[in-house]
Amino acid sequence: MTQIIDGNEVGDRIQNELSTSIATLTDAGVTPGLATVLMSDDGASETYVSMKQRACEEIGVNGYHHEIDSDEPARSLLTQIDELNADPSVHGILVQMPVPDHVDKQTVLERIDPLKDVDGFHPENVGRLVTGNPRFKPCTPHGVQKLIAAADVDPEGKDIVVVGRSDIVGKPLANLLLQKMDGGNATVTVCHSRTKNLAEKTRNADVVVAAVGVPELIDGEMITEGTVVIDVGVNRVDADTEKGYELVGDVDFETAKDKASAITPVPGGVGPMTITMLLYNTVKAASVQEDVSVELPGL
Repeated sequence: MTQIIDGNEVGDRIQNELSTSIATLTDAGVTPGLATVLMSDDGASETYVSMKQRACEEIGVNGYHHEIDSDEPARSLLTQIDELNADPSVHGILVQMPVPDHVDKQTVLERIDPLKDVDGFHPENVGRLVTGNPRFKPCTPHGVQKLIAAADVDPEGKDIVVVGRSDIVGKPLANLLLQKMDGGNATVTVCHSRTKNLAEKTRNADVVVAAVGVPELIDGEMITEGTVVIDVGVNRVDADTEKGYELVGDVDFETAKDKASAITPVPGGVGPMTITMLLYNTVKAASVQEDVSVELPGL
């Protein structure tokens, strides 16, 4: 019987554990604070930010939200980041991507104080991850690690294929799974749009992580019996529904679940974990900045 890995359930469990960490900080007079910054008119981005702020409220993290008109010059965003860097009540800063075309994304990422970079995308934090001493694990890759663990799979010695090489998921996830630490020690193959014979690679994997942004690219014919499948993709496709579309992953769920030993659904799989691990990083950031030792959930 295929295990459906419930990201909401796993995320709730981790957030319950984080509540203990937050209580320790509260006893020391510290309330973790997360600031989100939105410089976009994109409806999906607005939804993501509101979900993150709602999660903060529910768990006891102070949420601060700032909006900047998308027509404003880049310096308006950079000035806002500078102010948040200097604000001691803000322990984590998240600039919701994408930013407008006239704003350089890399400049934005480098402007955030590495100690407050709870996305884990500042070059200093990327370097720490690659060298095996991560300060903050990027939220979605860390969430994937948690979901693999929830399927009772130890990556050590396993062949894991990551389909996708983005800076947000594919690259950092591959690095995490390679590390000499819990949740790592895997043999990792990273595939992408120019990979030849993709199905040959995925069929030989113990775990397949699909994070390429192509609707239902991976189907049941591309995996073998007993594979664990983690679907990071969230794609809108036209459908005869009230909204006129439906959300599907990078995996054809119906055909893949017949072969997989465990699989994540879309929605309800990786998505909730991304927000949970953002809260995790914010609590960790508060602990480091305020020099208050807390016990965090494993991995």
